[in-house]
Parts: sequence; C-alpha cells; structure tokens
Amino acid sequence: MRRSGLHLTAAEAARELGVSAKALRLYEQNGFLAPLRTAAGWRIYGPSELARAREVAALRRLGMGLAQIKAVLSAGGDNLAAALAAHQAGLERQLDNLAETVRSVEAVRKQTVSVAERTISLELPWPWGGERFELPAITPVTYITGPLGSGKTRLAQAIAEALPDAAFIGLERLADSDAAVQARSDSHLRRLVEQGANLSPAVTALILAIEASQAAALVIDMVEQGLDQATQQVLRRYLRSRPFGKRPLFLLTRSSSILDLSDTSADETILYCPANHDVPMVVAPHKGARGYEAVATCVATPAVRSRTEGVIAFRPSAA
Repeated sequence: MRRSGLHLTAAEAARELGVSAKALRLYEQNGFLAPLRTAAGWRIYGPSELARAREVAALRRLGMGLAQIKAVLSAGGDNLAAALAAHQAGLERQLDNLAETVRSVEAVRKQTVSVAERTISLELPWPWGGERFELPAITPVTYITGPLGSGKTRLAQAIAEALPDAAFIGLERLADSDAAVQARSDSHLRRLVEQGANLSPAVTALILAIEASQAAALVIDMVEQGLDQATQQVLRRYLRSRPFGKRPLFLLTRSSSILDLSDTSADETILYCPANHDVPMVVAPHKGARGYEAVATCVATPAVRSRTEGVIAFRPSAA
C-alpha cells in the first residue's frame, strides 16, 4: 500500500502521540492497534489507529495497566466513567497505605534515634541507695551481669524505666500475640533451628515476647533461662545479627555462651554489678581491665546456666 498524507510512519506517529515507537509496538502486540503496511513492509498509522493509540496512551498516563485498558475499551465508552472511578479508588488506597507506611517508618526512626543518642543517667535503686549511675553511650548489645544478690535485676529495671519507650521482659515471658506477631516469631524460630538451636517452650516464649513488644529498646532478664548450651550459642549469634531491627538490647546473663569474653565487639558493652554493691561499672573485655576477672568468675558454664530456675511461663497464641 502506498502511503498517503493521512498516514504516518511509526516515528511520526510516536512524535504525534508523545510516546515511543516501542510503546506503539507494545500496543500492537496487545491487540489495540493493527497498523497498515507499505509495499516495503513498513508500518503506517492512519486516523483510526492514531485515535485508538491516543486513547491507550491517555489511559496509560493515568496509571492504568494494559489489561485494565483492554477491559475498558472492549466494554465501550459507557463503562469508562465507572472504570476510572474504580481506578481512582485503587490509587487512593495505595496512597493511604503508602502514607501509613511512611508514618510507621518515621516513628521507628525517631524512636531508634532517640534511644541510640541518649545516655543513661539515673539514681540507683536499692541496694545502692540513690548513688548516681551514668552510661555515656548505648551500644546495640549491652550485657548486664553480676553474682547472685548483686542487684543486677534492679539495675536492669531502672535502665528500662530511664530509657524512652523501653520494655523490661522478665522471666515470666507472657505475651498475647496476633497472627502477624506469631508468624514473625515462627520465622525467627525456624531460622534459629536451622542454625542449630533446639526448639523448646523457653526459646519460643523468649522470641514471642520480643516480637510482641513494640518498645524502642528491650531489657531482657536472664536471656539464657531454660536454654541448652547449643541454643544459647546460636541465640547469641542471632541476637548480634540484629534480627529485630535496630532496637538496643540489654541482656541480663550469667552464661559464658551468652557473654563470651573472648568474642566481643565494639558494638557491645559489659555492665558488671559488684557483690559488695559498689556502683555498677563498664568492663572492657580484655585481661587486666578493671573488673575483668570478676566478670570472668561470674559467668558460669552453659551447663550450669541452662538449668531452669523455676518454670518459664509461656502462653502460646490463641490464633
């Protein structure tokens, strides 16, 4: 067929419509267009093809997918208003969801920044009797240890009260959970088991309590309670990998599998509560440092710490 002045080449049609030649080819592949061909086999677009391509391009600019456009055009013009209204409602839902996601991210970011940048300064509770304690920096993981009766649990509770939006997870790890919390907890537990941990009510209760908390920082009492040595070792590695976001963790422990003095990093802090109720101290993890030998003596072998001192309270989700 010879080309007339009313027919445009693919390049000319693309310029006329404000689209690419590739877009015209896509419209053709999806059945919107059937351009004529010249004797040499070149595509040419007449008035009807240009009108249809103009409709498709306009709907594409409104954010419609090709399948939606095909349904609208095949149904006729009477359904266009209804289709556009449905498309608008869908876009508005996406905007609402996106706005909610932005608000959630902003809230978490502000919580994380406010905790990470804050120093801990508090009056120590009994048995210290109001002495001042300051921790100049909060690292991702802080271990709190000390001999029996040293007041480490009271220190941990005081830290949880001093930090903004922090939570203390005690040995009674009771946590109501919805289906989403349960699903996230199950995912963590599967990964722990894959890495060599042994599934038990104690580790299940611990992970569920962590996931159920929305706090910006977590203080966990005797994290190793009821866990065997293999699970403690896997749990230590897992917690250090920050699987629960950037929330600082304060871990009460007396287990050498949780607080391994031979394997600590700059992202970890050790707080030691002396037996004589001196002010708690930050202990550097190397021999010769003040308090190092006391910490090394305090942390018992995993076999000792894995014995459950009482029953771990665990209430599985009703979901």
